[in-house]
Amino acid sequence: MSEKGIQRRDFLKSSLAGSALAAAGVRSLSGSSANNRIGVAVIGTGRQGQFLLRNFARESDVEIVALCDVYEPNLMQASGELEAETFRDFRRVLDSPDVDAVVVATPDHWHALMSVLACQAGKDVFVEKPASLAVAEGRKMVEAARKYGRIVQVGTQQRSGLHFQDAVRIIQEGEIGTVSSVRTWNFGNSTPHGFGRLPDSAPPEDLDWDLWLGPAPEVPFNANRFGVFPDRWSSFRWYWDYAGGMMTDWGAHHLDIVQWAAKAQGPAAVSAAGGNWVVDDGRECPDTLTAVFEYPGFLCTYENRNGNGRTINEKSYGIEFYGSEGTLLLDRDGFEILPEHRSEGNRRIPRMYAMQAANRNDQGQDHVRNFLDCVRSREAPISDIEAGHASAAACHLANIAYRTRSRIEWDPQAESLSGPEEAAAMLSRSYRSPWKLEV
Repeated sequence: MSEKGIQRRDFLKSSLAGSALAAAGVRSLSGSSANNRIGVAVIGTGRQGQFLLRNFARESDVEIVALCDVYEPNLMQASGELEAETFRDFRRVLDSPDVDAVVVATPDHWHALMSVLACQAGKDVFVEKPASLAVAEGRKMVEAARKYGRIVQVGTQQRSGLHFQDAVRIIQEGEIGTVSSVRTWNFGNSTPHGFGRLPDSAPPEDLDWDLWLGPAPEVPFNANRFGVFPDRWSSFRWYWDYAGGMMTDWGAHHLDIVQWAAKAQGPAAVSAAGGNWVVDDGRECPDTLTAVFEYPGFLCTYENRNGNGRTINEKSYGIEFYGSEGTLLLDRDGFEILPEHRSEGNRRIPRMYAMQAANRNDQGQDHVRNFLDCVRSREAPISDIEAGHASAAACHLANIAYRTRSRIEWDPQAESLSGPEEAAAMLSRSYRSPWKLEV
């Protein structure tokens, strides 16, 4: 596969072909935009990358000028009828003067390095969640954004949801009283064999496996580690070298809202327990996990199970805030407040629903719009890298507590922990040569 100008294939019937992409327009790659559009490059064109590509392409002030992926089938599908340049090596994208902003939609182990290098190249960044694979990486991302004056938005798009904003306001204004406990969860059933066990093999000819691994340890190709298939949600997220399981995949969304509502930078202590007990597919990250986060004044739990799909309040995922005056149930469909009825005379809270159109919006699209507006205004986006880093850090601490079987005491201001030496070592990660994370 060549670095640019890869031969187009007929993907006009693909999910990305059609009016949304055609409306985005194509910049003539001359180093400046005569129509004042923002030149956007998407790095990582798998399922999530193509979802983001559609959202960016819908905005009239965007031109998709470059697409990049180490896996040719995804790159070809994403390019569709676009005339954007196509690349295998993301460094070629960062060298382009036509790129104003990059979308980093790669597996998690690339998020920090690509974002920092993009900032150094003068590009603004929209990076998928979780922001990082280790706490120290996230801090480097914040440092790079500030040092180079770049806008860095993390893809925790629930912050752009109007009903999430309403729920956070209700909690912060004390309308459900004093919150002493929060519960978050993701439940499903992928027993008995999950995504199955597959042997190591030679990588596909249309995949640059070495570049896919990048800073991660060198290992033989395994289709489950790669995990980019149309019939599954990428299974790389179940291997420690590339991700952190459901704790970082969905926990980053849940804890982001919890910390936002609580105005908390991070927990004071974290403990976790679980294991791989019910799904036989060779995953490393636990199929069953409960993490407890101790914040000043309240506890928060995150639960994940892949062996039983029974819901809470008919929700397979969600957040519940337990206040002295009521309970607020929140997910992407809306929220509901259930009042406390302790005795006659207590303040009663009416049931509230955020299911009306006025309280709901396309949060993914609005999250992209917020980023683009901030690229122009240079104001901090709603999911600025500082907040995205804090949310990811809490998830990483839970995984550290699980892996070391220890209780982690955490100073969120100093970003230091009290715990075993092996726990402190997990705050950062080693990079395979020649990759380095330097700001």
